[in-house]
Amino acid sequence: MDNIVSEIDGYVFIEKGQRCSDCGEEFIAEKDAQRTIEVAKKLGIWPQPLKLHRSLSKSGRGLVLRIPADLEKDLKLKPGEAVSISKVGNKIVIEPEPTSETQV
Repeated sequence: MDNIVSEIDGYVFIEKGQRCSDCGEEFIAEKDAQRTIEVAKKLGIWPQPLKLHRSLSKSGRGLVLRIPADLEKDLKLKPGEAVSISKVGNKIVIEPEPTSETQV
């Protein structure tokens, strides 16, 4: 058994598993994988499956994307709150800006 290192949102997990000597593919033991998932869920870092399809609207010279109410609630977003928008490859990543309360 090898130590397999997984990273989720900056947290590092070391799990037991096997690594293919030919291609390097990693196979995590089921028990360790389930334990990692449970811990990640408790930490609130296990990603919720989510893929929404929305249409963009025009506003002035820019485009507007409506954020669904359930995401607004989960992420504790408020009108007027600052967000950062990044382009990663051909994807757009929108993240809430840290507030003075969440910055350490």
